[in-house]
Amino acid sequence: YRTILLAAGGLGATGVALGAFGAHGLRELLLERGMSNAWETAVRYHLLHSIALLAVGAWMRPPVDAAAKRAGWAAVCWIIGTLIFSGSLYGLALGGPRWLGPITPIGGLALVAGWLCIVAAAYAKSD
Repeated sequence: YRTILLAAGGLGATGVALGAFGAHGLRELLLERGMSNAWETAVRYHLLHSIALLAVGAWMRPPVDAAAKRAGWAAVCWIIGTLIFSGSLYGLALGGPRWLGPITPIGGLALVAGWLCIVAAAYAKSD
């Protein structure tokens, strides 16, 4: 659970920093490129899943039962999904290569898979 809490803190801090950077330091560039909406979407999903990771990290405090283990898989999916989904949108917004566009939905699928792991956790039997 500590690794998940560390990831939640790191993703939360970088989400806030990237949100502020986009609103202030990159505002003109993002507006000029028509990519401010993409940046805002990336930040929104980034921060939303940081909060979800925080909740899972708190849930996974010992003793860990079957539900918490499934929630741990949700955390893995959310970390990977946030890095791919938000990361590819940040890259596209800053003029990165076009191949980042088709990568974005893969991150979205990982985020959805994480939420489905939470559903599976709800159905797990208690130890």
